[in-house]
Amino acid sequence: MNSKNLLTALAASSLLLISAPTFAQETREFSVSTVLSDAFPWGQAAVKWAELVEERSEGRMKLTIYPNAQLVSGDQTREFSAMRSGIIDMAVASTINWSPQVPELNLFSLPFLMPDEAAIDAITQGEAGQAIFEAIEKRGVIPLAWGENGFRELSNSRGAISQPADLKGLKVRVVGSPLFLDTFNTLGANPTQMSWADAQPALTTGAVDGQENPLSVFDVARIDQVGQKHLTLWRYMADPLVFGVNQRVWNSLSTEDQTLLKEAAIEAGAWEIAKSRAELVETLERIKERGVEVTELTPEQHAAFVDATQSVYEKWVPRIGQDLFNKAKAAVDAR
Repeated sequence: MNSKNLLTALAASSLLLISAPTFAQETREFSVSTVLSDAFPWGQAAVKWAELVEERSEGRMKLTIYPNAQLVSGDQTREFSAMRSGIIDMAVASTINWSPQVPELNLFSLPFLMPDEAAIDAITQGEAGQAIFEAIEKRGVIPLAWGENGFRELSNSRGAISQPADLKGLKVRVVGSPLFLDTFNTLGANPTQMSWADAQPALTTGAVDGQENPLSVFDVARIDQVGQKHLTLWRYMADPLVFGVNQRVWNSLSTEDQTLLKEAAIEAGAWEIAKSRAELVETLERIKERGVEVTELTPEQHAAFVDATQSVYEKWVPRIGQDLFNKAKAAVDAR
């Protein structure tokens, strides 16, 4: 090789070395909204999803988690609208918080529809669950998988609750869903909608007497420290979580990355559901050790609450959809 050709070859090699990085695939970063941090199973589900996606995409996709509803200034009921408009890319979200925009999600808030975990699974993993996912997708968000926030139990500062009459006049903090107001009004309580940030001071001062939340939230948030010394395990409703993606973000992904994202969500959701259920016994023991009086309803006591809330069904089933309710009820009965 003569000197001229050698110089040409060296120049070409140098150009390749300089240019090579420009062809490397850049990391795409996506925002993920959650209401609770990774101190709770809910936040842990999002962390697991992010870890699986980053690992399996070899760093091509990075999910950055924003807990405590940061992306909607703490107003979790705005999360779905923010996702649909593209402010939020993805979320691990509560069916309760999305129900104002997706009426079908109110199914899970119907009082005493799901008596146990098998009933939750029968709905989410069957025709009813598929119909709910279709309803979410029609409104601009792609649902990928289910997670779980658990059954919501009732606590208060006044005394043990074992029958509907015990709720008469009880001031209860509830989340921002009209169905919750109807349920507690039907039971004779005095429900008040407020954010969790406002609820803790209200419980401390006695402005409200009680609240309802999953055991994991009661435990980690130390709700017993704000006067909640009476806890009733009544399993009146459960709150499945939904792993979701903004539709435009979803459509921008390759088929390969869509599959990766969905499979990671399914795995993270299954992991979180199993973990949170397995920890319930230990969680309840910790709560009892802190001096909280726990009331577990007998079948007869449970039946009295079911009977007392039937009028809620008359009002809400038409809004949710009779066909969807029938599918859910059939799944629960056949579990």
